Amino acid sequence: MSLEAIAHVIREKKRFVLCAHYNPDGDAVGSVLGLADMLDHLGREALCFFEEPVPVIYRFLPGSGRVVSDIGVVQGFLRAAGEEGAVITLDCGDRSRVGRYENELLAWHPVLVVDHHHSNPGFGDVNWISPDSAATGEMIFELAQELGLDISPEAAQCLYAAISTDTGSFHYASTSSHTFEVAAALVRAGADPANMANQLYNNFTPGRLRLLHDVLATLKLYHRERIAVIRVTRAMRDRTFTTLEDVEHFVNYPRAIRSVRVAVFLKETEPGHISVSLRAKGQCDVSRIAAHFGGGGHKNASGCTFRDASLDEVHGRILPLIIEGIRAHEAE
Repeated sequence: MSLEAIAHVIREKKRFVLCAHYNPDGDAVGSVLGLADMLDHLGREALCFFEEPVPVIYRFLPGSGRVVSDIGVVQGFLRAAGEEGAVITLDCGDRSRVGRYENELLAWHPVLVVDHHHSNPGFGDVNWISPDSAATGEMIFELAQELGLDISPEAAQCLYAAISTDTGSFHYASTSSHTFEVAAALVRAGADPANMANQLYNNFTPGRLRLLHDVLATLKLYHRERIAVIRVTRAMRDRTFTTLEDVEHFVNYPRAIRSVRVAVFLKETEPGHISVSLRAKGQCDVSRIAAHFGGGGHKNASGCTFRDASLDEVHGRILPLIIEGIRAHEAE
């Protein structure tokens, strides 16, 4: 299935629930809000749902106040919509990424899946999976073109934020000439790059800096300094009065070390629950490592989670696979 199939359903239906993965990043939030604005201009009704409130750092985006976190509201909306309703999942690499309300959201039909993760199996009734896209926000821009829509200044800000954050501010290998063309079109439509950069990258609390200090102090290097591992505990966050939102992008610091091929960030989200972020520079396919543990993502940016495990246990399980992945690449 394709972009055209997604556009066809949007033309046919009238009411849409838009959702993205749990612990939403900038691409998830920006894509949902950008698409909601587009649907508004099409005369459709859109309900934006995240299982938790929008992260503070993304609340400057137009439309963030329209997001609901009550699944009962979603179910009522869909019941009222009847045959005119549909669910659109954005930036969800597989159905488990939909989160704790996966069953409630995906029980409705049709479910439309719009995503750029190559590992996505296509879990919807209508699927548009585009691994060559740098961000789901890039795909939403293409959807606007397919629907014959002009991008509003509000949608432009949301989609620019989506693309900027998911490309590491246009640093990652996924960034293509098309990505820059889309970004340029969004700037022409009203996105302000300087303001967006200040909001996204120069808008942190003192506690975040104190936490970063503590996290970087945990840095360990392995395999001839080609692997860097950092970690954060619940106690560290409590001590600095920070939340999980504050650790976003910390993994990029060890990734910046010249010799490092793979950076690993181990996060204790709650006792016994460990979230792992993996970042590579092209010398190891970390999506395969994440998939081994039930996660997924991209070749150079992936993640997975562990339950009933300690930070040390997860470290011990994941490190050998990374070494193996680097060696396999070197042998090619």
